[in-house]
Amino acid sequence: MDQWKAPIGTLREDVLKRLSKMLDNSTCGWRQLAHVMSEDPKFRSSESEMTSYSLQVLSNTGSPSRTLLARLADQSCTLNFLLWGLKKINHQDAVHYLTHIVSGRIEIIVQPQSHQVQVGSKVILSCKASGSPGLCYQWFKGKEEILDGTSPVLVLSPFSSTNQGHYICRVSLGDSCVFSQWAHVCLADSSSGCHSSIFQGSVSGLRIIRQPQSQALTEGDALHLECQAVANPPAQYEWYHNSEPMQQHQTQSLKIPHVTTAHRGQYKCKTYNLYHEVWSEAAVVTIGPISVIDASWVEVDTRSPGVIETEEPDIRSKEMERFPAQQMASPYPPVKQFYATDKVALLIGNMNYMYHTQLSAPIADVHELTNLLRQMDFKVVSLLDLNWQEMHSAVTEFLLLLDKGVYGLLYFAGHGYENYGNSFMVPIDAPASYTSDHCLCVQKILTRMQERETGLNVFLLDMCRKRNPHDDVLVQTGLLKVTANIVFGYATCADAEAYEVKKEDVSNGIFINFLKRRVCEDEKVTVMLDRVAEDMGRCRITHGRQALELRSNLSERRCLTDHIQTAECSASYSARNLQWTVAHVLPPSQTLQFDCGVIVQLGFAAEFSNVMVIYTRILEKPENIVFCSAQLTDFPVDVEIDLKKSNQETLLEAGSLLLINETLPAEAQSRYTRVYGLQRLKVGTLKELIFTVCLHYTYSKLDDEIQEKQSVTAGKPLVSKLNLYERRHSQNSKNLYSCHDHDSFKIPVGSLYASEGLSLDAIASSSHLQRGQAASGANIPQETDYDEQFDAPQPLITE
Repeated sequence: MDQWKAPIGTLREDVLKRLSKMLDNSTCGWRQLAHVMSEDPKFRSSESEMTSYSLQVLSNTGSPSRTLLARLADQSCTLNFLLWGLKKINHQDAVHYLTHIVSGRIEIIVQPQSHQVQVGSKVILSCKASGSPGLCYQWFKGKEEILDGTSPVLVLSPFSSTNQGHYICRVSLGDSCVFSQWAHVCLADSSSGCHSSIFQGSVSGLRIIRQPQSQALTEGDALHLECQAVANPPAQYEWYHNSEPMQQHQTQSLKIPHVTTAHRGQYKCKTYNLYHEVWSEAAVVTIGPISVIDASWVEVDTRSPGVIETEEPDIRSKEMERFPAQQMASPYPPVKQFYATDKVALLIGNMNYMYHTQLSAPIADVHELTNLLRQMDFKVVSLLDLNWQEMHSAVTEFLLLLDKGVYGLLYFAGHGYENYGNSFMVPIDAPASYTSDHCLCVQKILTRMQERETGLNVFLLDMCRKRNPHDDVLVQTGLLKVTANIVFGYATCADAEAYEVKKEDVSNGIFINFLKRRVCEDEKVTVMLDRVAEDMGRCRITHGRQALELRSNLSERRCLTDHIQTAECSASYSARNLQWTVAHVLPPSQTLQFDCGVIVQLGFAAEFSNVMVIYTRILEKPENIVFCSAQLTDFPVDVEIDLKKSNQETLLEAGSLLLINETLPAEAQSRYTRVYGLQRLKVGTLKELIFTVCLHYTYSKLDDEIQEKQSVTAGKPLVSKLNLYERRHSQNSKNLYSCHDHDSFKIPVGSLYASEGLSLDAIASSSHLQRGQAASGANIPQETDYDEQFDAPQPLITE
């Protein structure tokens, strides 16, 4: 076998670690490699995956490059393609090292076999390997080396009971070595027999050699998908349809004798064994209606009322009536594929209200939806706890990202209300008796989105829709254009409340709890939301309390998963990328050298667009220092720090959802601090984030603790560059988003600051009490019925 066609997973761990060390740099490393490897769509890393790679630096033993190589191994990437990628980024050291390893690698081509023999017979065990000249062989029985076993063949003659056992051969060349599989040799009349054992067969990687193929069928056809994998131990199979497991299909073949339209969608196969798990490529199955020959012909009076009669006869209809059987040969017209010129989303979660009930779930809901949208190539700006001015400015910046053909999505989680068909989002600084003047009108935003000629407008409103007793004004939002591209997904029905479910660590809104299971489906947006509504309807704890309402005029099969085509508007696409980048720039990591000899590493990760996690780690300390820790202090008053949760040993203790689902090794000398409210940063003339690193340390044989301090300037991280606290230059801005002002919304030109040298670092993103009228004073019902959609019986919470 050509050694270069072997998968990356066949490399030894020490080789992978050395390659990772070479690639863990910013100028010619894993980011550049991931970019060039994406030329093959199978190896393309999503934005969330790139973020996951970069966050590995938060662990002492973590490596972004090692994580990337592991993913490529799971995707069965070959060594040859990896070498091509390394050459493409011109990483000469990695190219030379990989070439040396693979060209000189050892591969066993003949394995020793187990035997069941008679006493006195002759047993021959053979092991043959390919590789460079000078290979050395060593034979072992169990853990004991056989001193005269230095050739590819081991002869046991005459065989006796003392020769029974497990044998293995070690083949080496310099520092490189491989082991054969175990061979079990025993007597034929042994009472224990020659049974299989855990030693028999070496563990190998799992590789899919036959992928399921996409198909176009009609109703009644048979569907047959095949997925074949090679592995040791043998692979098991599990099929998924639109991300849902198909419990009845757990073999390498999936067969459905007669399909219906319910069977269309995306199919994937998960192959796994004790050591590995690999997913197949997605197979898309489209299913059209039954052939015209099976339809019954019905005569229609074309002069019936309401039918428009044309002067020209419908020749095609006549032909179908004369030759219906011939129509069967015509293939069902394929579903038109729609594209977006770009995809952008604004996600706002308001929790910490000044004059209203506090909410819990928006942080978790925004976190989860952000991750899911990024998987579908959305540019996501995610913001927590915005006042009126900040929401006003954030929406203005969001509208600047829109252009002709762009898919725009707005998600809001927080308090809200609905009056006379208009929906209003409540900022955190809204007074107790708020009106539309204190809120943002969703329909007003929609009219401005239409002016941008967007390809799809999606609004997901996770809030209550009760009437506001303090606002009796019948507002006029102006006429909407007939665009046939609008979708509203309301978390609850009109004049009803939305709920959240309280769990131990985090709370989740009912809507997102169901939406996250469907939102990535390759279906028309309205079809996907219909399925979410059906799922919610089957939930016992919300039955009769909360139901999803869908409003739409979408006439085309637009999906959130549609691909992006930028050829016709590359200039606009580049401009949007630059604008989006401004709000997602993280400070570079820093290394601080203290006078005592201690070296402290300082790193930054984004949880949301306005929430950042700063970590400190002790890299080096002199031997005569027995204890030291680095803590962050003296933050500007503009940003928010929870002193009880700062300088914590884990992200969870720091109050962050950044890695809440990941297992991190214990790091005694790492500390995490969560900084939020970055949109309000306005310190001095430079408006930069400046804080202090305070080093506490103790020398051996001295009891007194010593402190050293260094000031750190972190620039303008994330959304702080946009100055959302400033009023946008527009007429009558006081009522910009209330519906009393019809013509006041003027998008400012150039409101984003173009900065040279910006790097596109993805946010490490990251998921409600009743989300409605905070002043309503409703009771808090408790619900303890168990539902399979939740981990355990959870109470519903409302105000």
